Formats: sequence, structure tokens, C-alpha cells
Amino acid sequence: MLNIALPKGRLGDQVYTLFAKVGYSCALYDDPGRRLVIENESGTARYFLVKPSDVAIYVERGAADVGVVGKDILLESTPDVYELLDLKLGKCAVVVAGQNGFREDRGATLRVSTKYVNIARRYYASKNRDIEIIKLNGSIELAPILGLSDVIVDIVETGATLRENDMGVLEEIVPVSARFIANKASYQFKREEIEAVAGKLKGATVE
Repeated sequence: MLNIALPKGRLGDQVYTLFAKVGYSCALYDDPGRRLVIENESGTARYFLVKPSDVAIYVERGAADVGVVGKDILLESTPDVYELLDLKLGKCAVVVAGQNGFREDRGATLRVSTKYVNIARRYYASKNRDIEIIKLNGSIELAPILGLSDVIVDIVETGATLRENDMGVLEEIVPVSARFIANKASYQFKREEIEAVAGKLKGATVE
């Protein structure tokens, strides 16, 4: 049996559809009630329904053999896992955004609001830019509006929230999509099974 950490929410639904397509369907998925662990009837898969940002932790620690997580989370937390496949789902990007008309003062320290502290630090370090990180966990677009920061580093899919708040993308840092990851020990002991799943997922992935 393969233990799979599945992100809850819209991405998780897309990922589950992909797994079901390659033979890992589970009747309980459509109505799990309050269950956080569900198994399929054939005994080939056990799904753990977890918060998207926690998937990599479950996989890294060996509670799950494999899982699906956004590339942004892998870049931010750098878990010790194998990244096996880009599933081409949940496509978006980590970007620098600011208010329309914003002009950067290169002579001053740039104030950056973000929950992606490590991604932001690495990005601006590569540009030799002095920054002050202001860590926020939600409503990050509000920070430049209220003068808390100059810009934000955040994940953007359609850009609708930015547009509605008179903001726009200034720079794209990295494209993001869902990745199939594996626990390193599980990969050694269940390598054949995990590689078979990865191969099936790759065949079912839409470019």
C-alpha cells in the first residue's frame, strides 16, 4: 500500500482526479466526512488529507511515502525529499508586486512583505539588494496600500486580487506548479511501486 499525502482544497481535487485516472481511485474521497485518512477498496492506496503547506513535512518525516506539493513550498522550506515529477497542475508564479506607479528608490533599503521569507531573501541577495523583510501570513496585498512595505513577494495565479487593489506584477521570481515528491527511505524500499506511479502520472499529465 502506498501512503499518499494529498493537499486539501482545489489543488487536491485536481491531484486526486489524476491519481484516480491512473488507477488509485478511492470511493470515500468524494464524501470523506470528517475522516483525514481514507483507503481505497483495492488496498493499493491510503490517502492522508492534509493542509497543502504540511504535505512536504509528512513526506519528509516518513508519515507518507509520497505526496503532492507546490514548488513554492519546496523552494521556501527546502525539505529533504525527492522531487520526482512536475504534474503541471496549479500553475502560477512567485512574483514581486507593488502599487501601480511604484518607483523603487535604489538608495534606500527595500521593505518587502511576504510569507516567502527564504525565497525573497535569496532572490534579492542574487541582486545584491538590501531589503527589510516584514513577515506576514495573509492579506499581504494590504501592506503596500497602508505603507507597511514598498513591495510584496507572493504567489499569483490570475492577478485579479492585485488588479482590484490597484497593484501589478513588477518582476517574476519563479514559475510554480504541483510536484510529485517522495520520502527518501520509502523510495529505497518501494522504489518500483513509486516509479510505476510516477510513470503513470507522467503519462496522464497534460502539458
